[in-house]
Amino acid sequence: MDKKDPDAKNATTEIERLAALFLRQAGRYVLSLLDVSGRVLSYNEEGERIECWPLDHVLGKPHDLFYPPDEITAGRPRADLAAALDEGTFEREAWRVCENGSEYLARLTITALFDGDLHCGFACITRDVTDEAAVRASIETREQHLQSILATVPDAMIIIDEGGSITSFSAAAERLFGYRESELIGHNVSCLMPQPDRGRHDEYIAHYLRTGERRIIGLGRVVVGQRRDGSTFPMELSVGEAGEDGQRMFTGFVRDLTAKEQDELKLKELQAELVHVSRLSAMGTMASTLAHELNQPLAAVALYLETIRDLLEAEEGERFASLRSVMDDAAQETLRAGHIVRRLRDFVARGEVEKSVHDLPHVIAEASQLALVGARERGVRTFFALDPAATPVLVDRVQVQQVLVNLMRNAIEAMAEVPIRDLRLASMLRPDGLIEVTVEDTGPGIAEEIRQQLFTAFVSTKSDGMGLGLSICRTIIEAHGGRIWVEHPPRGGTRFHFTLIHAKAEEDYGG
Repeated sequence: MDKKDPDAKNATTEIERLAALFLRQAGRYVLSLLDVSGRVLSYNEEGERIECWPLDHVLGKPHDLFYPPDEITAGRPRADLAAALDEGTFEREAWRVCENGSEYLARLTITALFDGDLHCGFACITRDVTDEAAVRASIETREQHLQSILATVPDAMIIIDEGGSITSFSAAAERLFGYRESELIGHNVSCLMPQPDRGRHDEYIAHYLRTGERRIIGLGRVVVGQRRDGSTFPMELSVGEAGEDGQRMFTGFVRDLTAKEQDELKLKELQAELVHVSRLSAMGTMASTLAHELNQPLAAVALYLETIRDLLEAEEGERFASLRSVMDDAAQETLRAGHIVRRLRDFVARGEVEKSVHDLPHVIAEASQLALVGARERGVRTFFALDPAATPVLVDRVQVQQVLVNLMRNAIEAMAEVPIRDLRLASMLRPDGLIEVTVEDTGPGIAEEIRQQLFTAFVSTKSDGMGLGLSICRTIIEAHGGRIWVEHPPRGGTRFHFTLIHAKAEEDYGG
């Protein structure tokens, strides 16, 4: 009869003892053995600590007691064992129930145990992943938040590695350049540039990596981009740098300047129009004023000349006859000059303008772009209260904008020395069908002695002013069939009002 090696027997016994200790004392993992029907055969100390189930409360019990009630009702305990039996090992995240009723999220692994072809039971390993899941959920939430920001931020974002290859291309970048992100990942970012920058871009990066000399990184500059269709456009590029695991990444934020350039061009055109109309209006106002002032002296001169001529009628001789003829001619020329002056005044007074229908908020917005340049830097706050019903208007757009610019600039200058600098623009549809526009400031107000002649030519509140601005405003508004006036609120400041014709009212009356 063969005798077993006592050393081998002792080694086996030691391994079995250590295995039992491992199964009993393994940390951070709840280990349990189930029979083929799912009843608990063994349960380690970590299970007693984490799940608070004493060993004598679980031995011989179905492993269902570790599942939440809703999963028990749904037959999940048996389904998990069936999946393990079918696949060999089954793994999922599952909620586990402690004896006190509390729950925790665990990573559950169930392995079917076989001795040859004989199914002997199941080994269950459970690890608490509640904290991990919370961290993962937090990271996912942040990722989703970041992705939502990147998807909606108006500036395009492009991330490249130090070799110039694109690693990320935002939704705004897709819209701007016309490429999908999947088309550009791994491609050199120079494909978004026209020549000569396209051919030099890798050299730019290499120069920076070699010397550290910043030409655009962290500084920002205006460059030219190229869309998928080959068209180019001006863009503002700001580049930031980050390092990860020894690798440098560059993030570029791109802002399309096409609309800005178009707006600047439109603004310059509008400025030129306003300057032209302003000069014409100033000339017209000066002509009207001069005509008014010269008409009476010319009439008086003509009268004096005719009187002298009549006095010379009593004198005889060729010499006096010549004097009478000269006086008569002088009087006639003076009357002719007066007639010319009256015609000039009548022409200017008619104030004929080419009016068309315009959206009043748009007219005000364009005028504000001009008038408010530099206003924010001077501490001026601007408030708009535009009545949606107070539009459209029947106006000469440029002339009305001249009035608005003049009033707003006057207001800004008037508030230069006061602590509160608020400029308010408002519009309203009045019961009489006219539209009223208001420009109000919080300046010191207008001196009492010039209030009554504020709209008179050559009267100014400024030491270096010509005094034509408000006179021109009155001429323009009256030529539009409206009127302009000023109010002096008790709390201070100045409030200008003027009226315009409501285009819808004109249509209602068949105008």
